[in-house]
Amino acid sequence: MSDLLAIAGARIFDGHDWHDDAALLLEFGMVSAIVPASAVPAHAAMVRLDGGSLVPGFVDLQVNGGGGVLFNNEPSLAGIRTICAAHARFGTTALLPTLISDTVAVNMAAIAAGQAAVAHAVPGFIGLHLEGPHLALARKGTHDPALLRPMDDSDLARLRAARDILPNLLVTVAPEAVTPAQIAALREAGIVVSLGHSDASFEMASAAFAAGAGMTTHLFNAMSQLGNRAPGMVGATLHNPSIHAGLIADGIHVHPAAIQIALQAKIGPGRLFLVTDAMSQTGTDLKELTLNGRTITRSAGALRLADGTLAGADLDMIDAVIFMHSTIGLPIEEAIRMASLYPAQALGIDDSHGHLAPGAVASFVHLGDDHAVRATWIGGAQVYPRPI
Repeated sequence: MSDLLAIAGARIFDGHDWHDDAALLLEFGMVSAIVPASAVPAHAAMVRLDGGSLVPGFVDLQVNGGGGVLFNNEPSLAGIRTICAAHARFGTTALLPTLISDTVAVNMAAIAAGQAAVAHAVPGFIGLHLEGPHLALARKGTHDPALLRPMDDSDLARLRAARDILPNLLVTVAPEAVTPAQIAALREAGIVVSLGHSDASFEMASAAFAAGAGMTTHLFNAMSQLGNRAPGMVGATLHNPSIHAGLIADGIHVHPAAIQIALQAKIGPGRLFLVTDAMSQTGTDLKELTLNGRTITRSAGALRLADGTLAGADLDMIDAVIFMHSTIGLPIEEAIRMASLYPAQALGIDDSHGHLAPGAVASFVHLGDDHAVRATWIGGAQVYPRPI
């Protein structure tokens, strides 16, 4: 049996350009080349598709759950498997299971689960996102206020140790709860630092960016807003051309006009990227879920606590892409890049993810002409729908 696989019959978007009447060549789980369909080597195994398009797999840096599992409630290898499999149905081929603020014990269990996911090569798992508990009470959102606290030396040591055993580690912190020196230490350890759930001033946020924070978590949500005399964290993010920012594109978390303004304000392509902030409901018909003992209700496209506070998003990545294309008006290519190449760049893994250039991991999605997900491959293997 040949180790070379050719996939043809669909237009191919490599993350930059389209290729018509072409074939995607895969070898040992990596992209080998994109060649004319007439130039496929005779010894290659063939998969022929019936139209549509092949696009880079989506990269989601904020996934709280899926398939009926919330990572906080099941910080285990099994939990990670379920979450990754649930999101593969919607085109996500690489993700960070995200732990919302919790106890030290739950944080340690999540890190151990991540280590196990690496050892078992769980398809789609690329690391962890620890969102809190070092956040600001004033912008807690759905985070349990009893769990929020400043970072101390033991926290810093645990995070450094976690980065040593994980392929990627992203942490969301508030400048009120961490010092610039702690941010610098996290970056020195290879941890990606994002600012969020913060009421920081423009000056405080800018100082945190200067210390090494390179990202903002779910732009506009749970942060100080843009004012004419107090630009806040939103202003600091949009003002700094080097800062990446995640965006929940569901039309509920951020008004379409605000999204368009952010796109215009962010100088240079690729700094805004899509996240789902999905909870356990993704891929299920669940109407209620729990977080830290509190009930979250799913209704009218949103997830809310009893007091109306948004609690994650009822969103999957292909729907976010379609929203950016159909509602915001982006070309489909740019909407796809916001879900693939740009988050890979934000995490620093764009050498291997977010595109289909030779040498990239062979993770991609087959979309129909209506942009619905027909099939998903991770590392050269079809994971959805599973082959019979």
